[in-house]
Amino acid sequence: MNFPFPVQERVNPKARYIRVAVNATGEVVLTIPRYATKAEARAFLVSRLEWVREQLGKLESRTPEAARRPLRWDGADVLPLRGTETPVRWSRASLSRPQVRLLPEAITVFAPQDTRHELLTRLLKRTLINEARLEAEDLLNQEAHRLGLRWRELRIGDPRAQWGSCTPEGVISLSWRLLLAPPEVFRYVVIHELCHLPHPDHSPRFWGLVAQQMPEWSLHRDWLKRHGAGLHRWLARPPDADAPPPQADLFG
Repeated sequence: MNFPFPVQERVNPKARYIRVAVNATGEVVLTIPRYATKAEARAFLVSRLEWVREQLGKLESRTPEAARRPLRWDGADVLPLRGTETPVRWSRASLSRPQVRLLPEAITVFAPQDTRHELLTRLLKRTLINEARLEAEDLLNQEAHRLGLRWRELRIGDPRAQWGSCTPEGVISLSWRLLLAPPEVFRYVVIHELCHLPHPDHSPRFWGLVAQQMPEWSLHRDWLKRHGAGLHRWLARPPDADAPPPQADLFG
């Protein structure tokens, strides 16, 4: 059966129902319980085609045109850095090791003339990940001190399903793409995960602690709901068949 969009079929023994979801990168995920056949699951997807098209349309309308294509390194590229559309430039330079400079007015990659575009993009992405780690460490230290909490380890990744998560042992994982969002959105996610240390749930006590630390937290959560999907389109990574299905709240 052919569909007018790519579909990831995932058999989940723990699933109780056949489910269809459209995740942040525009993938259509068909979750199949152990008891159901693939034919039954695909028939269910056919019954939900109109809803899927609607979700894909909403996702596309919220995604900037520049995010839908790879960087061309022609002087016209832009990237959202800390929520602000920032020019991305390639400065031809005879260096033994290419370098990246992140400034509010421009992101500049210094590299030789013959550097391949995919290598420039890889270097830029690696630099952004490192910068996200530094920013996350600063935020975690500041907010943990204010809350009187201690975190143990930071992991920076590129998950499709969550912006952040926190284990009972104090291991906090965050998406590097939060560096592309406004700074207060990044701070909100850090606070959200720190508040899971004393409250590993989304109970009223948890949200009360979040509000104590950031009274306007709902504004930043709403920003992620509206614009978060678009962040996944910048410097997009290839689909991963083993990636988990998207979570409803995008937080762990």
